[in-house]
Amino acid sequence: MVLIKEYRICMPMTVEEYRIGQLYMIARHSYEQSNNGEGVEVIANEEVNDEVNGRGQFTEKRIHLSSHLPYWIQSFLPKIFYITEKAWNYYPYTITEYTCSFIPKFSISIQTRYEDNNGTSENCLGLTPEESESRQVDFIDIAYDEIKPHHYKEAEDPKFYKSKKSGRGPLPEGWMQSQQPIMCCYKSVNVKFEVWGLQTRVEEYVQGAIRDILLLGHRQAFTWMDEWYNMTIEDVRNYEKDMQEKTNMKIKVCLENAEDSEKVKETSQPQTPKSPKTPKSGSSTPSAEGRSWFNWS
Repeated sequence: MVLIKEYRICMPMTVEEYRIGQLYMIARHSYEQSNNGEGVEVIANEEVNDEVNGRGQFTEKRIHLSSHLPYWIQSFLPKIFYITEKAWNYYPYTITEYTCSFIPKFSISIQTRYEDNNGTSENCLGLTPEESESRQVDFIDIAYDEIKPHHYKEAEDPKFYKSKKSGRGPLPEGWMQSQQPIMCCYKSVNVKFEVWGLQTRVEEYVQGAIRDILLLGHRQAFTWMDEWYNMTIEDVRNYEKDMQEKTNMKIKVCLENAEDSEKVKETSQPQTPKSPKTPKSGSSTPSAEGRSWFNWS
């Protein structure tokens, strides 16, 4: 059975404010997280028109993330590995799809809708009775859910942050029951990995990774509020375009450097053996030390 989760993420803002904050957060976060050839490369960003959903924005991105995966997944992936993200944004409704050409039986599909409430809509995404019955609903609390230690910054902690421009925050315990304004992101996440023996492990890992990303990103969208609060949609689209160009250049340079480094390694010949463990001349088998299929770190 495919693992379906519905994440509900409340935010101390309106749906219209969130539209600006989300675009700002994604553009800035993508740039900051793009290092050593890994990150988010934008391939397309253009307007679209749909008969059902009306006018919207289509984006296609390549997410380079090999070293962020556990070793048991890295062990069967190529060195230059990316996932393709295609998104159709008909705000306040969006559709996002993730695929990988190297693993054709792997896919993620996400439906999202934004509403001005605190997560009380039971089926705003229009799931079928079967989908509603099998889904797992998970409320994400941006202030009190535990975040990975290496991502924690006190300046980005909603328990302490107070916006100078809006006066919102810090968020006390139980804030979702009393905060005004408040809105909720409803995300139905469907993960498929149809490979015998790995399906459950990979699907659970991906759902956990998605939850971590959603928690971190929404904490940042709120605690970066003073950076985007007075922006118009035109302002944030210009910011998005500028950051996408910088991010693409950052990734391109890193990838080119990595490719050049690999070519140097392939053509260079070791002059003296560095240790008794150095492979014999002509051997191309890499060491497997420290790379266990079941190593999660």
